[in-house]
Amino acid sequence: MTMPEVIATGALVLMGGILLLLLLQCVRLNELWRVAQACREGARWARIWEMENRELRAALRAEQVRVAALRRRLQGAVVEAEEG
Repeated sequence: MTMPEVIATGALVLMGGILLLLLLQCVRLNELWRVAQACREGARWARIWEMENRELRAALRAEQVRVAALRRRLQGAVVEAEEG
């Protein structure tokens, strides 16, 4: 092998090594991208669940107020029935 062939072969091996490193970096980047997407999806669901929880708590408070009003009304009716 002549000197230019050795240099060309070495350069080819070096380019192959660089290509391998780039492929490994691409795989790692793809993995990180999938993790980021899953995190984003999880955050989206967390926001949805938090909104649902707020709505349910508001509905529960309204229902508790309604039940308390009905109990007061029922107690008033019972007192009137006992007096009358």
